[in-house]
Amino acid sequence: MTFDLPRPATPADVDDIHALRRSLEDWMAAHGTVQWPQGSLPRERIATQVDAGEWHVVRGEVLGLVGTVRLLWTDPDFWGDDHTPAVYVHGLMVDRRAAGHGLGTTLLDWAAARGRDAGVDLFRLDCRTTNPAIRAYYERYGFRAVGQRDFADFSCTLLELSLR
Repeated sequence: MTFDLPRPATPADVDDIHALRRSLEDWMAAHGTVQWPQGSLPRERIATQVDAGEWHVVRGEVLGLVGTVRLLWTDPDFWGDDHTPAVYVHGLMVDRRAAGHGLGTTLLDWAAARGRDAGVDLFRLDCRTTNPAIRAYYERYGFRAVGQRDFADFSCTLLELSLR
């Protein structure tokens, strides 16, 4: 299975991004994975983030939208007032029909390269503390847990990787 390189999302991609997110929320709920609650990312928020240039998408010739990554340069919602220059990833998604072909790793590699190109030394992301499988995936990639952020209804493990 081959994929195009990530490209910036456009307003025409919003419905597909939202549909992929909803399908993954449903899949996680059916498999007892607690990461993204069903309905937790409204289409309108995705549209705003696309307009801000945060989302990047990968399309396959047969399956259409198969992967996404949301790239940020600050993340006060999860990392607080930490102003250390870093590249942050949210919304890393791979269509279940394309799982097992290395697309998640390819998207992480691509995001790390964007960070290096921008001259930042750190690559950061987070996952819910209730999702040990995704944390293990990120740790196999090279991320290490550096903290935890507690919210009213969930906690996240903060992970980072040096880009040096």
